[in-house]
Amino acid sequence: MENFGIGSWLQRRRPKSGNKTALIAGDRELSYEQFADRSCRLANALRDRGVAKGDRVAYLGENHPAFLETLFACGQLGAIFVPLNTRLAPPEIRFQLDHCSAAALIYAGDLGNVAQAAAAGTTLARLIAVGHGTVFDGGTDDNEKAPEVEDYEDVVASGSTEPVDEPVTLDDGAMILYTSGTTGNPKGALLTHGNITWNCINVITDFDFCSTDVALMISPMFHVASLDMGVLPTLLKGGTVILEPRFDPQRTLQLIERHRVTTISGVPTTYQMLCEHPEWPTSDITSLNKLTCGGSAVPPRVLEAYEARGLRFSNGYGMTETAPGATTLPASRSRDKAGSSGLPHFFTEVRIADPVGGPVQQGTVGEIQIKGPNVIREYWNRPDATAGSYDDGGWFKSGDMGYQDQDGFVFVSDRLKDMIISGGENIYPAEVEQAIAELDAVGSVAVIGVPDEKWGEVPRAVVVVRDGASLTEQQVHAHLDGRLARYKIPKAVVFVDEMPRTASGKIRKKDLRQQLFPDPATL
Repeated sequence: MENFGIGSWLQRRRPKSGNKTALIAGDRELSYEQFADRSCRLANALRDRGVAKGDRVAYLGENHPAFLETLFACGQLGAIFVPLNTRLAPPEIRFQLDHCSAAALIYAGDLGNVAQAAAAGTTLARLIAVGHGTVFDGGTDDNEKAPEVEDYEDVVASGSTEPVDEPVTLDDGAMILYTSGTTGNPKGALLTHGNITWNCINVITDFDFCSTDVALMISPMFHVASLDMGVLPTLLKGGTVILEPRFDPQRTLQLIERHRVTTISGVPTTYQMLCEHPEWPTSDITSLNKLTCGGSAVPPRVLEAYEARGLRFSNGYGMTETAPGATTLPASRSRDKAGSSGLPHFFTEVRIADPVGGPVQQGTVGEIQIKGPNVIREYWNRPDATAGSYDDGGWFKSGDMGYQDQDGFVFVSDRLKDMIISGGENIYPAEVEQAIAELDAVGSVAVIGVPDEKWGEVPRAVVVVRDGASLTEQQVHAHLDGRLARYKIPKAVVFVDEMPRTASGKIRKKDLRQQLFPDPATL
């Protein structure tokens, strides 16, 4: 084979695991043989429709076999796969389609109005719908019509099962993933086949993935953590992946029991909702042996709930630009290194740097910087952003603040842009949030900086109280008194019913500020 990228994986896996179940989605199961055949058909069909090496093919939809069939079909062709966030509005999707000059968009039928509205007026030549759904109403501008729509299954059926063996190297682009874009337009991180492959090797090495693993995907694959830390390592090893379009705690517990799931991944909120569900005490979860978590530290009460069932978490740190793993905390160290994001992945280097790029002493907070074969080398069509993201030695500047302890374990303090400077003192919201999360009544918490005439900025806590619990501002302050320096204690606590979140479950602090404090005068 001339293809050494991820597009060759299914063909290489076919003779080893052909009859084994690769994917489960609802009542549907695909063996590796069937999965490989369908991806070959789609690759040939796309090539017949003009898609060539280097072209971009976008996908808009929840977790579904078509998502992965499209990914591997693009890999065969040497085309670049562009997964899109289903929570975006049509103008946001249109920006990404335009920015990457997508040649085709494959989308879930129930997102028809969104997909076609976003596609209207772009350079897209092909629209392909997976299943039936809403029909585009035509829009309001006759000059901005989307291309005609083809049915996904018809497209797949039209292609040959003969593998496409396009020469692809590990240095070729495989995927463009758009970052959340907290300021301005999002950037497209270009992940190469090598970035993805080395990340999977890191995961397999550090998490002991094996061919008997059954991975349940309850987080959306258009986020790199679900795709690259769960789905692809499992398929590389010949395991089974269960695809769920959305997270439901009751169904998740049922699926774990029914399919003898061995591994799940999520954010602390996901795990909290599982252990607080009424069926948690009676559900058979004895098959689980790997729980991976990212986004923030797991609250102590959640750790205790899982430890009572014989389970521990592997926490971690990373980002889209590191494909995404940078560090991982072994489950065996979840207690003695509580709050840490762990050690660098096996083939990844992590350092803490001062503002001019020099090393800092152990325990000193600085910028977390990463280097390794899993780290991207560029942003798509953004040479300015690329140039500003690396130092002269090739270290990627994460924009996150943290420190390493005497054993080399990394502790993430916070995003550089989220750091609060109050009266000349640096306050890292993550530290304050972790302390508040120790309260049993706290469902979730975010700490943000708000303007203050005297101090310039002061911290304010926003809290969601767990169902059936109660909590007051005075109780929060009493809990923090003596635990944190007084300047770190939030001057006020605001209680809300829910937090604005990304599709991966992370709290959107920018939206939270706008939602609660649209007028600075109200602060």
